[in-house]
Formats: sequence, structure tokens, C-alpha cells
Amino acid sequence: MAAAAAVAADAMIDIKDLKKVYRMGDETVYALAGVDLFIGRGEHVAIIGPSGSGKSSLMNILGGLDRPTEGVYAFEGEPVGQYDDDQLAGWRNRRIGFVFQSFQLLPRLTALQNVELPMIYAGISPAERRERAIAMLTKVGLGDRKGHRPTQLSGGQQQRVAIARALANEPDLLLADEPTGALDQHTGQEVLKLFEELNADGLTLILVTHDHEVAARAKRQVSFLDGHIVKDVGEGSPPPPPGPADAWRKPA
Repeated sequence: MAAAAAVAADAMIDIKDLKKVYRMGDETVYALAGVDLFIGRGEHVAIIGPSGSGKSSLMNILGGLDRPTEGVYAFEGEPVGQYDDDQLAGWRNRRIGFVFQSFQLLPRLTALQNVELPMIYAGISPAERRERAIAMLTKVGLGDRKGHRPTQLSGGQQQRVAIARALANEPDLLLADEPTGALDQHTGQEVLKLFEELNADGLTLILVTHDHEVAARAKRQVSFLDGHIVKDVGEGSPPPPPGPADAWRKPA
């Protein structure tokens, strides 16, 4: 509880000295090599970097799909990095929505049934599931496609269904991993515009990408290389360290 009390009032994500280490024979690989990151509620952040930079490892930890080897991960004051498997699964289902490059829709289910799926695991009643799923599909512009299966939808429509599914349990945070990677440029721009609209409504959004043009649409860009943050710019980014002219100043 002491760690939680130290988190700022508007903090959603507060990470300190986060490390993710993999052992490959005699070699030790640091996917994350001591990352510090603060993300406030309502931010729209792009995590950008080449393959192997650590951005996917960070996303997996942020979403509770993996655990850090060392360091602190607090989510709105909750010590998520210390949760056991059951606690982590429950927290993930309540608080996090995921959107992936490959859509990950079940082909035998309709759009409506795909969106309802996470609500089944959350124990929501059938009537409320259907009502909420229709509302989410309408929100992403697919209210008239609720009876269609994935093979009857375009790539962009499938991704919109995946976004509706991610929103079904009314998450606090939406994590999108290369969400436009399987889409043509025009359709990708439409999906990014939808993300911007969701963020404007107050949803906190973190988008992981290697594409600088996609990242530029976010309000803040955090660049990774070799497990380190090498640049953090835009709204919500920390102030730069003191330059030579400021070096004499002492913290208040």
C-alpha cells in the first residue's frame, strides 16, 4: 500500500526500473533493461521501435500477458507486477482491452457473437451481453453487420469487430499491437481515426508499432531501442533533463 500511495493522482501506469530477462543457454538477454515510464489517464501513446527493441515485451507486461523479471508495475496504484495468476487474469479481463494485428476473431461466430465472447467470461447476463455488443458494433460503424461472420467482412471491418470486442468489458486501457499492420493504407487510416475518436471520449490508448507514420498520429511517442527508452516526446512526456545552463539548479 505504501507504493500505491506514492503514485500521482492522475497516474494510470507507473513503471520503475522494469526489467525483462530471458535466458538463452549461457546468454542473458535483456528485453527490457531498466525502464521507467509514467502514463496518465486519457493519454494516447505510441510505443515505437524496431523488432527486438523491447516494445512488445513492454506491451505484454502492461496487459498482464507476461510478468517483469524485476522492477515495479503499478496500475492506478494496484501492484499488478505482484499479482498471482488468478489475480492477474481477473484484473486483465476487467481493466484491459486488446487489439492485435491478426484480428483473432473466431471464424464460426458472427460479429455479434465475437464481441459477446469476453463478456461471457466476465459473467455478464445474455441480455446485457447482446445489448452491449450491439452498442459497441454500432459505435465502430458496424451495427448493420452484426450477423456477418469474419469471412464475410473486409479486413478493416474485421479489425473494427476486434476493436468492438476489446471495448465490450468497458476497459480502462486499450492496448493495440500493430493494429494496422494487416490493412491497406486507406483502411489503416480509418482505424487510426477511430482510435483517435475513442481517445477523445476519454479512453486511454497505447499503440505499439514500428511504423513512424502510424506513431505520429498519437499525441505522445515513446521510442525503444535495445530494451531502453531512447526518446519520449509529445503531450505527457517528462521534461528534458537539465542542460548546462540549468545544471546548478537543485530540485525543490
